[in-house]
Amino acid sequence: MIEWYKKVVFENYTNFKGRARRKEYWMFFLANAIISIVLGIVDGVSGLTFGAAETGILGLVYSLGVIAPSIAVSVRRMHDVGKSGWFIFIPIYNLILACTEGDKGVNEYGADPKNENELDQIGKE
Repeated sequence: MIEWYKKVVFENYTNFKGRARRKEYWMFFLANAIISIVLGIVDGVSGLTFGAAETGILGLVYSLGVIAPSIAVSVRRMHDVGKSGWFIFIPIYNLILACTEGDKGVNEYGADPKNENELDQIGKE
């Protein structure tokens, strides 16, 4: 899971081309959720909050830092099912597409990432 997260966040953080397998997308989602929960706990215990909503500073900084990688991996996930990246803005349908198996073989967004070494092909066309 850590290798997937490093590949998505540090190497492909603004790569909106190519395709992302379901595994890449959901491993990033899982790692992101775990990190957010841990940072929320640290914020709450340490008192690093501000405003009436008691927003955590560490969590806020982290969330701002992963906006671009989150959008990029989501767009690549939509590409894997043969859809435009704009489909991430359709609330329920984007979740259905994120859970759908990607197109087999080459589509207009690139080669099938399942046919190659998973970690080497994250985010590539």
